[in-house]
Amino acid sequence: MATRDITAADFNDTINDNDIVLVDFWASWCGPCKAFAPTFAASSEKHPDVVYVKVDTEAEQQLAAAADIRSIPTLMAFKKGKLVFNQAGALPPAALEDLVQQVKDFDIDAAIAAQEDGQS
Repeated sequence: MATRDITAADFNDTINDNDIVLVDFWASWCGPCKAFAPTFAASSEKHPDVVYVKVDTEAEQQLAAAADIRSIPTLMAFKKGKLVFNQAGALPPAALEDLVQQVKDFDIDAAIAAQEDGQS
């Protein structure tokens, strides 16, 4: 599955309607963003069960501000609508593969249940 660009209008539905979503916040003038793009795209081909989306921070400044993006590229991972990873900086291919596997293996339901138990 290839990557696709999303806008603020698509963001919440994309996050909430898919099991696992990786979001790359980038800009066309950003050298590290351009360097990371092929790694992100290659990973998307290896994991058709994961949705890979890109947010152009120049075109989507309000979304970038709402997501508290302070540096680009920033990679976020969501599982079942919950943010499980948020880090600035381009990841090398092996680190991105490790992250994807960790997100797939992460038991979000148990984490949510544990969080709810702690709040009661």
